Amino acid sequence: MNWDQIVPAISLIAVLILVLPAFFRTNSKLKQFLKNLSIWAIIVIIVMIVLYLIF
Repeated sequence: MNWDQIVPAISLIAVLILVLPAFFRTNSKLKQFLKNLSIWAIIVIIVMIVLYLIF
C-alpha cells in the first residue's frame, strides 16, 4: 500500500475512534441503535452508488 492509501485510512480510523463512543452513548436502546445504524447504512450506500456512477 502507498502513502496515498495509508494516510486516509489512518485518519478515518482516528475519526471513527473519536465518534464511536458518543454514538454508542446516544444509542443505548437497541431499537434506537438499529434505526440510526440503518439510516447511516442507507446514506453510505447512496454515496457509494453516486460515486460509482460519477467515476
